[in-house]
Amino acid sequence: MSPLATGLVVLALVLGGGTLATLVKAARHEARTEATYPPQGRIVTVDGHPVHAYVSGAGPDVVLIHGASGNLRDYTFDLAGRLSRHYRVIALDRPGLGYTPRLPGPEPASLEAQARLLSGAAAALGAERPLVLGHSYGGAVALAWAVHVPDRLSALVLLGAASNPWEAGLSLYYRLASHPWLGPVTVALIAAWVPDRVVTDAVAEVFEPQPPPRGYAAHFGPGLALRRATLRENALQRAAIKDEIIGMVPRYDAITVPTEILHGTADRTVGLRIHSEPLARQITHARLTRLAGVGHMPHHAEPEAVIEAVDRAAASAGLR
Repeated sequence: MSPLATGLVVLALVLGGGTLATLVKAARHEARTEATYPPQGRIVTVDGHPVHAYVSGAGPDVVLIHGASGNLRDYTFDLAGRLSRHYRVIALDRPGLGYTPRLPGPEPASLEAQARLLSGAAAALGAERPLVLGHSYGGAVALAWAVHVPDRLSALVLLGAASNPWEAGLSLYYRLASHPWLGPVTVALIAAWVPDRVVTDAVAEVFEPQPPPRGYAAHFGPGLALRRATLRENALQRAAIKDEIIGMVPRYDAITVPTEILHGTADRTVGLRIHSEPLARQITHARLTRLAGVGHMPHHAEPEAVIEAVDRAAASAGLR
């Protein structure tokens, strides 16, 4: 064998060994995470597709939709328990995140597809016209619910919701993770070699200027966000959302259900002036509450203000 051929064989073996090690380590990390943070709720099926749902309490139905990179554990840490004193709470994992598998097909789940799937899951649980609460990316899904299936909700509560187009482009991470062929490589490397504390640090940045509540990271399960399928679908959804929002904006004036909008004035993730201030003008009779000094996690920083907004929306909708 020539020296060149020998070198190519050695290179192939090294690359193959590195790939195998990465895949094995990623699989072990995912298995360990799922053993530590199993599903908290039940699985309901919508047109053959499973959806992970956590249900607690009794009273008018309130559906909770989490944001990007998240899962329903964000709500079960605190808000779901508070709301379940007076409401029947249904927290749902969005497709591709938590324990709801991604929707079939090569494309990411659109805002409309997510809204239709989650409204179907709520209906399967007996909530035909719930109050729908969405945070951040989940707020965009809640808006899609109101736009595309308006007969299947009674009221809308939006927390730091992505709702209007912005100028900044996609970050380098999301460009890599959503790339057709670099994406699978990127997410495999992250799943294998990035420690959970990186997610914990990123979560702390999202909470700023407030600190995360004590015990939040341990409850939330940072490793759930570092699974290959979750990383990939989250990146694909994030890459598509701006164009989808641009398509929804002209339809906001058709939203007629009672709408409460809450947004922190110190939110550096989803800007108040770009998103919620115009949204409050785009939805007739929407009420905007500015939370002074609050960052991107109002349901943790000011849970009572969120509950008051839910109460107002529920009363306006005749649910209480």
